[in-house]
Amino acid sequence: MNQEKIMKRRMISAIVLFLITLVALLVFIALYVDEVRRVQETYRRQYRTGLIDVVEDIASYRNAEGDFDLRYRCIINDMSGANSFAFLIEDLDDEKKTINEVNTCLIKYPEQMSGKLEELEKALSDILDGLDKGYEEAQALVDSINKKGY
Repeated sequence: MNQEKIMKRRMISAIVLFLITLVALLVFIALYVDEVRRVQETYRRQYRTGLIDVVEDIASYRNAEGDFDLRYRCIINDMSGANSFAFLIEDLDDEKKTINEVNTCLIKYPEQMSGKLEELEKALSDILDGLDKGYEEAQALVDSINKKGY
C-alpha cells in the first residue's frame, strides 16, 4: 500500500505540473500573438507615413522652382522607406511587388518617372485612402515605363 500511495502522489504531481506547464504555454502563446499584432500595426503606421511623405515630396517637386535633383532624391528616399516597411507587413502580397516595382522604377528610370509623378501621386493617394485601385494605378504606371531604355 505504501508503494501505491507514492505512485498516486507522483502521478498527481505530474498531472499538476503538466497543467501548470500547459497554462504557462498558453499564456506565452497569447503574449506572442499580441506582440506580433502590435508590431504589424507599427509597420503599417510606418508604411503609411512613408507613403504620405512620398506624396508630400512629389507635391514639393512639382511646386519647386529649382534643385529638382535633391527633391527627386527625397522622393526616392521616402519611397525606399515605404518599400522596406511594405515587406515587413504580412498580408500585403501583390501590393509588396507593386510598391517594390515603383521604387525600382524611381531609382532606375528617373527621366521617365519625373514626367509621371502626378500619376504616381494620384496612385499613392488612392492607396492611402484605402482604395484597391491605387495599387492597380501604380502597376499601370510601372507597366508604362520603357524598361529597355529612355
